[in-house]
Amino acid sequence: MVSQLYKENIATLLQKIQEAEVIVVGGAAGMSAAAGYNWYRDDAMFRKYFNVFAEEYGIDSIFGGFYYRFRTEEERWAYLATLITFVAEVPIGQPYKDLYKILRGKNYFILTTNQDTQFSQVFPEEKVSAIQGNWTYLQCGGPCHDRIYPYAEQAKKLCTYIEGTRIPSNMVPKCPKCGGPMELWVRSFVFLEGTKYRSEMNKYLEFLMENKNKKVLFLELGVGQMTPMFIKEPFWNMTYGWPDAYYITINPKDALLPSELKDKGLAIHEDIAEIMRDVLVEQQKEWKQDTI
Repeated sequence: MVSQLYKENIATLLQKIQEAEVIVVGGAAGMSAAAGYNWYRDDAMFRKYFNVFAEEYGIDSIFGGFYYRFRTEEERWAYLATLITFVAEVPIGQPYKDLYKILRGKNYFILTTNQDTQFSQVFPEEKVSAIQGNWTYLQCGGPCHDRIYPYAEQAKKLCTYIEGTRIPSNMVPKCPKCGGPMELWVRSFVFLEGTKYRSEMNKYLEFLMENKNKKVLFLELGVGQMTPMFIKEPFWNMTYGWPDAYYITINPKDALLPSELKDKGLAIHEDIAEIMRDVLVEQQKEWKQDTI
């Protein structure tokens, strides 16, 4: 049975979406987990794509494999090629589709720390800033130059050459400029914060500056406590400082609301997929009534 608190949360969220002149979405790993893509868990999705690596090395999650110390580059790139192919091939999660429909007709922008391209596959490029990179791109590990390279198609081809948990030595990616090792363009000690990164940041900052004096809803979806400095803390600060801002966070475990925002915010400790579905249902009911 749906609790009264759940109904009230849905009603408040729907009301704040309707009232907002601007919506700034902050999406993180919890959003993809709600879509069935949990990067931290040994589940059926992980086993479907990475079972051979799980059995060979004892890897228990997608992220666990990314940070695993493989013995050779041939083994490491067999895993990374599989990871890139996974990101490129899995279907778009339902919460992303629902969010797209919920935001129709609104002035919105999405900031995400996700690197799995789910947001960018659904929403227009100019509406999304992925500030921690993209699993389907490579960069020089140096990095010796300011360029990133799409690698989804090459990774898919590379997977056809995997024998066991290795690729041939001559197929390990090398930098076209210096001949050194390549890395995925995702947040790491060598993450390239070059032209593409600055472009992603500038899109977001320009949107904020253009709309800071309007009625803004900061909608935080699936943001945990691992990297609060990218979405969570800035959202808190802007909500606190902007007179017409309101903050809503949705996360089963990490929906945190500072006491300073008790009158300007709401923490919803529920499954994101269920919330998106139910908000969309209620929204469509209201649209239908408006057309009668």
